[in-house]
Amino acid sequence: MRASEVTKSLNALVSKKVPTFLWGAPGIGKSSIVKQIAKEKGVDFIDLRLALMDPTDLKGIPFYDKESHSALWAPPAFLPREGEGILFLDELNSAAPAVQSSAYQLILDRRIGEYVLPEGWAIVAAGNRDGDRGVTYRMPAPLANRFVHFELDVSVDDWREWAYKKSIDSRIIAYISYKNEHLFTFDAKVQAKSFATPRSWEYVHNILQADVEKELLLDVLSGAVGREVAVGFLSFVKVMDKLPDITMIMLGKSEEYPEEIDVLYALSSGIVSRYLQDPSDTALEHILEYTLDLKSEFAVLIVQDLQKNGVTMEHSQNFKAWVKKFAYLLA
Repeated sequence: MRASEVTKSLNALVSKKVPTFLWGAPGIGKSSIVKQIAKEKGVDFIDLRLALMDPTDLKGIPFYDKESHSALWAPPAFLPREGEGILFLDELNSAAPAVQSSAYQLILDRRIGEYVLPEGWAIVAAGNRDGDRGVTYRMPAPLANRFVHFELDVSVDDWREWAYKKSIDSRIIAYISYKNEHLFTFDAKVQAKSFATPRSWEYVHNILQADVEKELLLDVLSGAVGREVAVGFLSFVKVMDKLPDITMIMLGKSEEYPEEIDVLYALSSGIVSRYLQDPSDTALEHILEYTLDLKSEFAVLIVQDLQKNGVTMEHSQNFKAWVKKFAYLLA
């Protein structure tokens, strides 16, 4: 399932407190999706890395109660006591079998030892697939049957929508738009230390903001996304020098229309990113006017990306002309 589809499904099931398990390759944003759902719902979020725990970490430590003359379990402080939220059990299938067994009762009965999970809390778990070169243990059938399972796929369209909202460097968005297959290059059969994933492209964004010396940039980026992808990205970045002045486009003063496909991808992402940073009705009118003479597929790409990011344009006179010209592509 695409990230957008998983998000909608998880939203519904979290509200009903149905335990869910999110499967997927490393670095594709499993934990980010769950954390974002909690943020949008305005509830708490607790991330437990079960692979780092012992069985007693989850169940607690037994102690002797003098009044009842019996052994009781002191639950760990990191488990929630009140309110609403999502208890995220990350890397569940990377945890030792004894730890997974400790999670049985918590997941099914919402309690473990003396501890009871508050009514307002939902349980979501996640893990890498068995063939993803991670340390995993086959999940026992009784535990697997306690979840509704989703497998997260990588979607360029979903990633681009996320990247615009996160103000990811427009050069990265442009490159992935041009070279879709470089969003995710993980291959479980190849023993590469670095490979491109949605997570590592976010690292690239941070690297570009870090003022790394120019002569070191290729090696640093290679450490994030691999050598081949880093070379391709830096070669693409040189295309940005061929772009028309986006500021002039937003002021309605540009008449330049590039023909090269890579330049057009860079221009499209650059226009969308710039507008989202400084939106105005005047700039929108000028952008729509400019796209009327742009290659049709890129005119549509710009408008659709703006709309996906919440930009309304039905009130615009230029949008009426735009729809009239490109309606055949929207059918």
